[in-house]
Amino acid sequence: MYFKVHYNDPNSNARAGEITTEHGVIQTPIFMPVGTVASVKAVHFRELRDDIGAQIILGNTYHLYLRPGLDILEQAGGLHKFNGWERPILTDSGGFQVFSLSDRRKLKEEGAYFHSHIDGSKHLFTPENVVDIQRTIGADIMMAFDECTPGDANYTYAKQSMERTHRWLERGLKHFNETEPKYGYQQAFFPIVQGCIYPDLRRQSAEFVASQNCAGNAIGGLSVGEPVEKMYEMTELVNSILPKDKPRYLMGVGTPANILECIERGVDMFDCVMPTRNGRNGMLFTRNGIINIKNKQWANDFSPIDEESDCFVDKHYTKAYLRHLFVSRELLGMQIASIHNLAFYLWLVGEARKQIINGTFTSWKAEIIKKVTQRL
Repeated sequence: MYFKVHYNDPNSNARAGEITTEHGVIQTPIFMPVGTVASVKAVHFRELRDDIGAQIILGNTYHLYLRPGLDILEQAGGLHKFNGWERPILTDSGGFQVFSLSDRRKLKEEGAYFHSHIDGSKHLFTPENVVDIQRTIGADIMMAFDECTPGDANYTYAKQSMERTHRWLERGLKHFNETEPKYGYQQAFFPIVQGCIYPDLRRQSAEFVASQNCAGNAIGGLSVGEPVEKMYEMTELVNSILPKDKPRYLMGVGTPANILECIERGVDMFDCVMPTRNGRNGMLFTRNGIINIKNKQWANDFSPIDEESDCFVDKHYTKAYLRHLFVSRELLGMQIASIHNLAFYLWLVGEARKQIINGTFTSWKAEIIKKVTQRL
């Protein structure tokens, strides 16, 4: 994997770059649709590729490990061949899912024991076998196994958790360097900065992660319940330490405003379930604001979903029709809304990239945030 920064915004830390993998090139800043169980919910890959313009998607190690399972993925030749997505894939480490199973997991030095949410069976994730799992999945970019602490963790616990994540990183990176890809193309390994909302811990973690000299770096443990101002503060602090010549991935973030604020602070890569999850529940993100399409005010609005969008669903379907689908509980409504929201997110980061290249990102960001955050 190669990364090059092509443009730096003159008034902020925003930058436009390019990540090259053996499955394709990714122009940054980029948003990655979440394909948890080998699919992006309610969206066909043809639509993702040709209509939405997704350059990379995310798969989930925890879920893919449980179902369909490693044997099937290996027999298929990896996730790319299993699901037919030919562009880059990033897999998370499963750390966040283990964190979310607070009543079903136990953390030890060797790793995380947990019970499957599917059948209750017991499993163990270690820094080493999580590398092996991601080797079998075949992601272009894989993540180190970490512990994701809640946003309100106390200092003592956050410090202990961070130190354990660092020990796990050393073990995982060693195993990554001692093993080979399975399917004839290279894989990159990203460590994850932790430290909760404590500046000294974040600084220490960022310095430790930077010293590992990996292909890229991630920022975890944010957007997990802490105040949004703390998320921005920690992101800015960490990015002041992480190397400028490596891509920076802020995990699980977030709203359109979150993304723009963090691009301004030097983040290159994002993922979040929000566009598809909110879309399936009738919340639409548009260039002029947020729409709850179930509201009666849209019942006889025959204008496009987003008049300024080039996405095919915005050209072919009206607000009134989409509201009718949701009120009637037709599955097509969830599909249209998901496609629309993903197209908006990809437009947002693509437009941010154009503004960075033009040297106008900061002024554009100030204006667009006012629009995209208002309720219509």
